[in-house]
Amino acid sequence: MEIKVYATLRDVVGGSSVQFDGVSEMTVGQMLEALCAKFPALIPKLHTNGHDLHPAIHILVNGRDMRYINGLETLVTAKDNVRIFPPVGGGLR
Repeated sequence: MEIKVYATLRDVVGGSSVQFDGVSEMTVGQMLEALCAKFPALIPKLHTNGHDLHPAIHILVNGRDMRYINGLETLVTAKDNVRIFPPVGGGLR
């Protein structure tokens, strides 16, 4: 299973994606637990108070925000397209 990450998350995981070999399916919640176990520095970037998913984090499963599917219980498989976007700030100067 491949999970694409963007912006500041790339620095934490050392690239543009994270691969979980041998995993055929898991929930988004399980995926986040596995990511944070592999990269503990992700915890403060993804979670508020070390537990709740930060409201500005967007996790897309096949182009749809997981919050509008089944939240953290959204099932993802190795065939799904999973992308994680951190909060992004800024604008035109």
